[in-house]
Amino acid sequence: MTRASIMTPVLIAGCLIIIVNFSIRASFGVFQIPIAEEFGWLRTEFSLAIAIQNLAWGIGQPIFGAIADRLTDRKAIILGALLYAAGLVGSALSTTPEAHQWLNWMIGFGIAGTGFGVILAVVGRASSDENRSMTLAIVTAAGSGGQVIGPPVAEALLGFFPWQTVFVIFALAMILALLALPLMKAPEAASKEELEESFGEVLKKAAKDPSYTLIFLGFFSCGYQLSFVTAHFPAFVTELCGPIMPGGALYSIGITTTSALGAVAISLIGLANIAGTLLAGWAGKRYSKKYLLAGIYTGRTIIAAMFIMFPITPTSVIIFSIAMGTLWLATVPLTSGLVAYIYGLRYMGTLYGIVFFSHQLGSFLGVWLGGRLYDFYGDYTAVWWVGVAIGAFSAIVHLPIKEQPLSARTA
Repeated sequence: MTRASIMTPVLIAGCLIIIVNFSIRASFGVFQIPIAEEFGWLRTEFSLAIAIQNLAWGIGQPIFGAIADRLTDRKAIILGALLYAAGLVGSALSTTPEAHQWLNWMIGFGIAGTGFGVILAVVGRASSDENRSMTLAIVTAAGSGGQVIGPPVAEALLGFFPWQTVFVIFALAMILALLALPLMKAPEAASKEELEESFGEVLKKAAKDPSYTLIFLGFFSCGYQLSFVTAHFPAFVTELCGPIMPGGALYSIGITTTSALGAVAISLIGLANIAGTLLAGWAGKRYSKKYLLAGIYTGRTIIAAMFIMFPITPTSVIIFSIAMGTLWLATVPLTSGLVAYIYGLRYMGTLYGIVFFSHQLGSFLGVWLGGRLYDFYGDYTAVWWVGVAIGAFSAIVHLPIKEQPLSARTA
């Protein structure tokens, strides 16, 4: 069976699993106020739980990447789905912030096992060199599709069920996603030289390469910005946005509260990113990935700075969501493609997983610091400006990366 003949089933299966994963993950910000109000928790408590989830996701990504690389992709995905579902059910039964926080370790590992690190490696091996950037972008765009679906579904379900029941429904959805696994069959897309290299040799070469370090550092701000906005933006909009006027365009389509606008904003970011990520995949095939990444981080920095400098209104929320959404996950196919291009496909899952750990360190800091500084200052202004500065840093560190296969540089 040729690689071209199996690409479509693998791509469909990967997209389905990613959609379910990200639908659930992107909806956690919607639960922040209901959970905090039910138990009287400080904003910091819920923020720490989501921060731990992101940290666990980062720690788990290279682990699940190694499981997929050394054992099988299916075992990694099944284990991830079971942990994801178990963590959600456990969280539904928890009544203390400590229990909620510890169970988010399990959820984070579950996200890692069913997330980009494993799925992108499978799709990357199944696709040709010519189409790899676009196929990686399609899977990433599917994650954005999940972000479009998840928050409004969570908001709608909360209108009929308590948050605990919604968590159980999400757990069942994650288990059902495993029905796509029979389609996840990818060939070994590695050169003879890559197959002869040991796992340790590849890791040692990457660790000694300054470009790998720069990719690792650059991905930090992506995690900070994305996770801060995902976890805190619904509450940010609910509390700080100006009122939605009766008779206006938003009011006429059923968005009558800032709470609803906050959930819709996350969906708009995901919707805009479908186009943005596919555009990044198209561009990654034709232009330098490192310069595209530097441009994306520069754009994010400018958009975030302009948003916080002006009054927060329903219109500015919509504009920000669409503008930031265009650049949201556009970094993922470019970063994973850069890792595959420089270091090969054999251990792409592990090598990208290690880089993704930096992303999740940023995620942990963005989510936790958001809650911490909110409780200290009473608003999100300080943590927002930290994100602006980190974004500028990432734009700069991508410029010195040597965008050339390591084997060619060391030959």
